[in-house]
Amino acid sequence: MLTLQPYRNEPVLDWSQADRRKELEEALASVKSQFGKTYPLYIGGREVTTADRLASFNPSLHREVVGFVCQADQALIDESISAADTAFAGWRLTSFRERALFLVKAAAIMRRRKAELMAWQIWESGKNWSEADGDVNEAIDFLEFYARAAIELGDGKELEPYPGEDNRLTYQPLGVGVIIPPWNFPLAILTGMTASAIVTGNAVLLKPSPLSSVTAVKFVEIMREIQLPQGVLNLVPGPPEIIGDHMVGHPDVRFVSFTGSKATGIHIDEVAHRNIAKQRWIKRVVAEMGGKDGIVVDETADVAAAAAGIVASAFGFQGQKCSAGSRAIIHEAVYDQVVEQVIQLTRTLKVGQASENPDLGPVIDAKAYAKITGYIELGKSEARLALGGDADDREGYFIHPTIFVEALPQSRIMQEEIFGPVLGICKVSSFEEGVRVFNDTEYGLTGAVFSARRERLEYAREHMMCGNLYFNRKCTGALVGVQPFGGFNMSGTDAKAGSKDYLLNFVQAKTVTERL
Repeated sequence: MLTLQPYRNEPVLDWSQADRRKELEEALASVKSQFGKTYPLYIGGREVTTADRLASFNPSLHREVVGFVCQADQALIDESISAADTAFAGWRLTSFRERALFLVKAAAIMRRRKAELMAWQIWESGKNWSEADGDVNEAIDFLEFYARAAIELGDGKELEPYPGEDNRLTYQPLGVGVIIPPWNFPLAILTGMTASAIVTGNAVLLKPSPLSSVTAVKFVEIMREIQLPQGVLNLVPGPPEIIGDHMVGHPDVRFVSFTGSKATGIHIDEVAHRNIAKQRWIKRVVAEMGGKDGIVVDETADVAAAAAGIVASAFGFQGQKCSAGSRAIIHEAVYDQVVEQVIQLTRTLKVGQASENPDLGPVIDAKAYAKITGYIELGKSEARLALGGDADDREGYFIHPTIFVEALPQSRIMQEEIFGPVLGICKVSSFEEGVRVFNDTEYGLTGAVFSARRERLEYAREHMMCGNLYFNRKCTGALVGVQPFGGFNMSGTDAKAGSKDYLLNFVQAKTVTERL
């Protein structure tokens, strides 16, 4: 029997070293030579080619097609649900350990193919090298962590003894599920959402984002390489307006796992929980829906550390993270100092094509570019533009890091998720006011506090309403198993991805009592 070593997070690699740089540059060239291929659906263990195909573009050079991905219609969704249901009958009876070993094998393949998987993301999603490295690391972490958590879950729960009876509690899978991951972590979040459902014994339909479907194909290739049983994983990219409600509302679908925008998450929740004829269960919905995250800085804070944390949180991956710190809430006593250092640090950031490894690459597509630049124009009427505001979409979707100061807490740029490299900064007169300003949004995903006073940190621990809170560090970069991730309020169901508890979303507990 294979004995797994204790879980450890995948190490970060230094891609500036000559041998690593050469490896990644070769991978970038190899992947680019594959541009323009057509990728089929994968349903019930067979490839399905359709006439309807969607191009995936390189956001750094938006006329460049990374690949064409076949699109599913409602009939193919029905076929996929049937294939998943058939596969579930056998897959559910395999042991947790057996299913876990599939994940361990997939992690080993990802580790070997890391440079290639990074390259696909650099070209298709506009990630720089460190962001792409982090994405693959997180995908590997999810596989390794959930494998071990599943084995533990398979042992069931120890119950209180009772004379004359044998009582056991075990966990059983739910059934057929729908996985709808986002484009911004095209491998990591997709892997975590899919692997957690599969390792607990469910069979799934994977509907990736249209903006990162080629990366999803590469994930499915790995799962095929480890010979995951046919029908357990079905790849069904397609137009949300055609297949979305049909898939989510289908009576044979038992659960939906979603990461994306608030509007889409709320809609999915509404559709999933409608009472449908012949549906024998209440569907479960696991949703992570974004945030308007912030960093509170008090008058005792290390100003340099706070400024660095604000810049990293606001502008990493162009601010296209649900955890991005798009608000800085600063005590008036250090406001000018912190703002000055934030601006100085931001001035040093380079914007360019993702393959050239800049600090900031492009935003994902024309729709995002229009939304973000629209918020920048709005911001000019709500606050003072201190830096940036420049944008250029002639070749790629490039927006320079933008900072607004003297923003009011209730202004739209301080309340609404922009999902781009735009930072709003406001001034407060006390730490308690800063916490109130932080809490005064409909979201509650991540936050950070910079303070040298222990009582302030403890106050924040109890009063800041967010799922992930960090002290004296940036508010992005949660590690699997170390900082389980998920938020309050309109940030989602706080399912805590990257925790052992996360697997409980995809199982149901069964107690069996035998009279002795």
